Amino acid sequence: MPHAHGHGGHHHHGPGGHHHHHPTDFGTAFLVGIVLNLGFVVIEATYGWWANSMALLADAGHNLSDVLSLAAAWGAAVLAKRPPSRRFSYGLRGATILAALTNALLLLVAVAFIVYHAVIRLLIPDTVESGTVMIVAAIGIAINGATAIMFARGRKSDLNIRGAYLHMVADALVSAGVVVAGFGIAVTGWLWIDPVAGLAVAGLIFLVTADLLRDSITMALAGVPRGIDPEKVEAHLLGLPGVTRIHDLHIWPMSTTEFALTAHLVMPDGFPGDPFLAGCAHDVEHHFGITHAAFQIETGADCRQDGHGHG
Repeated sequence: MPHAHGHGGHHHHGPGGHHHHHPTDFGTAFLVGIVLNLGFVVIEATYGWWANSMALLADAGHNLSDVLSLAAAWGAAVLAKRPPSRRFSYGLRGATILAALTNALLLLVAVAFIVYHAVIRLLIPDTVESGTVMIVAAIGIAINGATAIMFARGRKSDLNIRGAYLHMVADALVSAGVVVAGFGIAVTGWLWIDPVAGLAVAGLIFLVTADLLRDSITMALAGVPRGIDPEKVEAHLLGLPGVTRIHDLHIWPMSTTEFALTAHLVMPDGFPGDPFLAGCAHDVEHHFGITHAAFQIETGADCRQDGHGHG
């Protein structure tokens, strides 16, 4: 338990304790994306069965996982807007982190699904209605590309939106691969082109999913979000006038867009006053994007080296 000397029990949330950065509302994008993709799943599965195309059927399964992931991301975005309660003092912002993690896991399931069926098709080649495959897959490129564009502006600032965006981009890539495969089969008659294209696309999806999975797991475990360097934050706070030591520095995500910080600042020369603390909160928000900051000041000439260490 940290020691508080003099005014050491003071906490301050400053301006960073208020909600400055509300996540952008993507409700329309989610609704349009879900409706378009659900309709396309029905069309693609129907024509995939008719054309005897495992590539189309696999893509339909991948599209279905996208519909589920979009629904999860939308639900999380809605939950994030709910006000805090006694039990959930930060509200339900953390649902966006769970949705991002779910999206990553669903993408991995989709990759496994595609690889499984591609390997089977390599072992047991079958004839394919290549013309139908190309037309249906081309429609998929248009639908998934349009949906991805709707989420593009939020992909860098919100991990949850990034998950939805990556799903749509991955689906457009799968559809493009199916078009190429269909064309290749039509021109050459080589049936192995279809599964090989599927494996290549699965590899691309896996690469982008690994990045999303790493970030979402880090956030789910209350790790410091990527883009915030805790050593730079600590150095900034140590550079403040009167601060001689820092301990119990914690930085964690409350959602995919909002981050929190707590720290104990040792200031032997006395409590600096509220303007200093308000400035601290403003600085960490301005320099590091940390919107919720709380500081405890430990004061008094007898502040002892109690071995807490940094961080």
